Amino acid sequence: MVIGDPAVRAEVEAAFRSYETALTTNDVPTLEALFRDDPLTIRYGIGENLYGMDAIRTFRRARSPVGLERVLAQTQITTYGRDFATAMTLFTRTSVPGKIGRQSQTWVRFPEGWRVVAAHVSLIDAE
Repeated sequence: MVIGDPAVRAEVEAAFRSYETALTTNDVPTLEALFRDDPLTIRYGIGENLYGMDAIRTFRRARSPVGLERVLAQTQITTYGRDFATAMTLFTRTSVPGKIGRQSQTWVRFPEGWRVVAAHVSLIDAE
């Protein structure tokens, strides 16, 4: 198994950038498309535990579009073989001063493309 193949990493980085743009512009259809439409998909958020794409979809559609802008730091995307990757990043938002956000995503390549199958977002106090 090749870890960190540059061509595969470029594909995941492109999907990750699409996700980030969709997140900060509240492009709900793109956000939904980038998550695997499956009852096994999980998203743990800052204030919610979402099991299955139906729960994720309901959350996304009800979420306020205000204050979604953020600055990323220390983003690390690692690929394992041709069909599996993780994306980890830190972020800050002016709407939550004194906090650092952490985001992790597990990406899998399916016939329809790269999709998030598990995600976790949390906030901690800035040091």
